[in-house]
Amino acid sequence: MDIKPLADRIIVKQLEAEEKTKGGIVLPDTAKEKPQEGKVVAIGKGKVLESGQVQPIEVKVGDRILYAKYSGTEITAKNGEEYLIIKEDDVLAVVK
Repeated sequence: MDIKPLADRIIVKQLEAEEKTKGGIVLPDTAKEKPQEGKVVAIGKGKVLESGQVQPIEVKVGDRILYAKYSGTEITAKNGEEYLIIKEDDVLAVVK
Protein backbone atom coordinates (compact mmCIF):
# COMPACT_ATOMS: atom_id res chain seq x y z
CA MET A 1 0.00 0.00 0.00
CA ASP A 2 1.38 3.41 -0.99
CA ILE A 3 -0.67 5.48 1.47
CA LYS A 4 0.76 6.92 4.69
CA PRO A 5 -1.66 8.58 7.10
CA LEU A 6 -0.76 11.93 8.65
CA ALA A 7 -1.01 13.12 12.27
CA ASP A 8 -3.61 11.16 14.28
CA ARG A 9 -5.12 9.32 11.31
CA ILE A 10 -5.36 5.54 11.02
CA ILE A 11 -5.90 3.38 7.92
CA VAL A 12 -8.23 0.46 8.56
CA LYS A 13 -9.12 -2.58 6.43
CA GLN A 14 -12.81 -3.17 7.12
CA LEU A 15 -13.83 -6.70 8.05
CA GLU A 16 -16.55 -8.34 5.99
CA ALA A 17 -20.18 -7.79 6.98
CA GLU A 18 -22.16 -10.74 8.31
CA GLU A 19 -23.79 -12.81 5.57
CA LYS A 20 -26.36 -14.45 7.86
CA THR A 21 -28.32 -13.41 10.91
CA LYS A 22 -28.03 -15.39 14.14
CA GLY A 23 -31.29 -17.10 13.17
CA GLY A 24 -29.79 -18.31 9.87
CA ILE A 25 -31.45 -15.85 7.47
CA VAL A 26 -29.18 -15.02 4.52
CA LEU A 27 -28.88 -11.25 4.00
CA PRO A 28 -28.70 -9.70 0.51
CA ASP A 29 -25.98 -7.11 -0.14
CA THR A 30 -28.46 -4.23 0.14
CA ALA A 31 -29.53 -5.28 3.67
CA LYS A 32 -26.04 -5.70 5.12
CA GLU A 33 -24.90 -3.05 7.55
CA LYS A 34 -21.47 -1.54 7.18
CA PRO A 35 -19.06 -3.26 9.53
CA GLN A 36 -17.78 -1.29 12.51
CA GLU A 37 -14.80 -3.55 12.99
CA GLY A 38 -11.52 -3.58 11.15
CA LYS A 39 -7.81 -4.25 11.20
CA VAL A 40 -5.27 -1.42 11.47
CA VAL A 41 -2.91 -1.45 8.48
CA ALA A 42 -1.11 1.90 8.97
CA ILE A 43 -0.90 4.71 11.54
CA GLY A 44 0.26 8.31 11.53
CA LYS A 45 2.85 9.80 13.91
CA GLY A 46 0.27 11.08 16.39
CA LYS A 47 -1.55 14.22 17.46
CA VAL A 48 0.45 17.43 17.87
CA LEU A 49 -0.45 19.03 21.20
CA GLU A 50 -0.52 22.79 21.90
CA SER A 51 2.85 22.44 23.64
CA GLY A 52 4.34 21.17 20.38
CA GLN A 53 4.83 17.63 21.65
CA VAL A 54 3.51 14.69 19.65
CA GLN A 55 1.12 12.38 21.47
CA PRO A 56 1.67 8.90 19.98
CA ILE A 57 -1.28 6.85 18.75
CA GLU A 58 -2.45 4.15 21.18
CA VAL A 59 -3.30 1.49 18.58
CA LYS A 60 -0.66 -0.31 16.55
CA VAL A 61 -0.56 -1.95 13.13
CA GLY A 62 -2.28 -5.33 13.26
CA ASP A 63 -4.75 -4.40 16.03
CA ARG A 64 -8.39 -5.32 15.53
CA ILE A 65 -10.53 -2.30 16.44
CA LEU A 66 -14.12 -1.16 16.77
CA TYR A 67 -14.84 2.32 15.42
CA ALA A 68 -17.74 4.77 15.31
CA LYS A 69 -20.49 3.89 12.81
CA TYR A 70 -20.30 6.83 10.37
CA SER A 71 -16.65 7.76 10.81
CA GLY A 72 -13.89 8.08 8.29
CA THR A 73 -13.37 8.38 4.58
CA GLU A 74 -13.46 5.37 2.28
CA ILE A 75 -10.60 5.09 -0.22
CA THR A 76 -9.50 2.59 -2.84
CA ALA A 77 -5.79 1.83 -3.19
CA LYS A 78 -4.01 1.26 -6.51
CA ASN A 79 -4.34 -2.52 -6.04
CA GLY A 80 -8.15 -2.22 -5.79
CA GLU A 81 -8.32 -2.85 -2.02
CA GLU A 82 -10.77 -0.67 -0.09
CA TYR A 83 -9.69 1.03 3.14
CA LEU A 84 -11.08 3.52 5.63
CA ILE A 85 -9.12 6.51 6.96
CA ILE A 86 -10.29 7.48 10.45
CA LYS A 87 -9.10 9.73 13.27
CA GLU A 88 -7.84 8.14 16.45
CA ASP A 89 -10.77 9.77 18.31
CA ASP A 90 -13.18 7.57 16.29
CA VAL A 91 -11.63 4.36 17.65
CA LEU A 92 -13.93 2.99 20.34
CA ALA A 93 -12.05 -0.13 21.46
CA VAL A 94 -9.34 -2.66 20.67
CA VAL A 95 -10.65 -6.22 20.32
CA LYS A 96 -8.46 -8.77 22.13
